Amino acid sequence: MPAYLVGQIAVRDAAPWQQYADRVGATFAPFGGRVLFRATAALALNGALPGERVVVAEFPNLDALRRWHDSPEYQALIPLRDAGADVVLTAYEG
Repeated sequence: MPAYLVGQIAVRDAAPWQQYADRVGATFAPFGGRVLFRATAALALNGALPGERVVVAEFPNLDALRRWHDSPEYQALIPLRDAGADVVLTAYEG
């Protein structure tokens, strides 16, 4: 069953965030992941947005998504991510 990663992002510092964004996409492929879309919020129809940006990635299954998240390649990027933005990552199966 496919698994989806949803990242809700509020950028605080553009420089480290851009370094993270430039490198994170390459970490998906070894785990069968691919970015479905990245977007900037256009309009909040109901409620408050947790951030102005969103990313959705698809993985073959939840195990692959977890292995990606726990991989040394992704873990090495977390300091850049956290320096540049407030990010909420959520995994969904479906």
